[in-house]
Amino acid sequence: PAMSTTAPTGSAAAPAEPRVDGVAIVYRLYDVGYEIQLDRVAELLAGSVPERPRLVRGGAQAIHIPNPPVSASLGGETVVIAGVPRAVEFHARVFDFGVVSLRARLAAPPDLPWSGFVALGTAVAAAPEWAEAFARVRERLLERIAPAIERRGEAPVTEDYVVFRVNRLADADGARLPAEALRDEDIARLLVGEPRPLAAATRRDLLSPRFSYFDDDLAVLTWNAALVVEPAADDTDVQYVLEFANAQLLELRFDDAMLDAEIPKLAARVAEARRGFHLLGGRFSRLLADLHTRVADVTELVERAENSLKVTDDVFLARIYAAALEIFRGATWRRGIDRKLAILRDSYGMLEAESQARRSEALEVIIILLIAFEIALTLLGH
Repeated sequence: PAMSTTAPTGSAAAPAEPRVDGVAIVYRLYDVGYEIQLDRVAELLAGSVPERPRLVRGGAQAIHIPNPPVSASLGGETVVIAGVPRAVEFHARVFDFGVVSLRARLAAPPDLPWSGFVALGTAVAAAPEWAEAFARVRERLLERIAPAIERRGEAPVTEDYVVFRVNRLADADGARLPAEALRDEDIARLLVGEPRPLAAATRRDLLSPRFSYFDDDLAVLTWNAALVVEPAADDTDVQYVLEFANAQLLELRFDDAMLDAEIPKLAARVAEARRGFHLLGGRFSRLLADLHTRVADVTELVERAENSLKVTDDVFLARIYAAALEIFRGATWRRGIDRKLAILRDSYGMLEAESQARRSEALEVIIILLIAFEIALTLLGH
């Protein structure tokens, strides 16, 4: 049987569930353009007190962010969650590789029992009202930062994530509890949203290992949500790293979708270019130029996103970042992109060879015609 950090349940001596002071932070990320000039964004958001925060906790120097994203407050709104109007604070984080992350922060009532926090978290994660709220905030933000976005466009994919931040755990008497007071089944109820207890094997598959730096903090990840227990109010490094990983994931998904749309069109464009006779392969030249541009653009986008955060050592935040990328299947998305780029490169090589062959054939025809013309002139001259 699984071990528990608390006394056995099902008896009168069973301890009361922990009390929680915490918040739910809902993220929705959008790819809005090829590149975003962050210095220009900071100027355009001057009224919202933009900042470019860096990681602050011990060992943060092991994570290098060459061009830190711009963060800004976007004000408050009321969002109806499970029929109850809730006050929500909206913030934005803008990344130079074309991604905008919006986050909505909803504070839970103080001293809430863990079961109440789970119920609130489940309702927050499933609320359909977020779509309209995020759409409104997104449009207002994009109107303000539009001059800083290069090659603005609407991406077909978005990324959603929820972080449940616990600032304090306490017992029924108000005494602070360590993070170990939360059992795996308690965490699974919050992150997975299943009312029935999960099997131990399922919990192992769905939940990441427990990550802790101090005795009183904790981070547990899943593919769509995370629990962060952190009593230091100004320490948001774990959330920062998770948001960064989600932004990179969105960029990979966007590039993959772009290639998925491009490859089926390629056969039709090749067939169109092959129709009829085109002197020196003019249509092939245009198609080759388009292919070269597409491959170069996607390669640059992927490299820019992946190089936006570099890990130089295996410390707490680096382990969380690596775990997030593994859970999000970042390597799988990258391999898919590389495979599709290889298809485009192979197609480019094939078309280049065919174009050269057509040019050679055209030149041979021209030479033959010139020789025939010279012969005809000679014969006519006699």
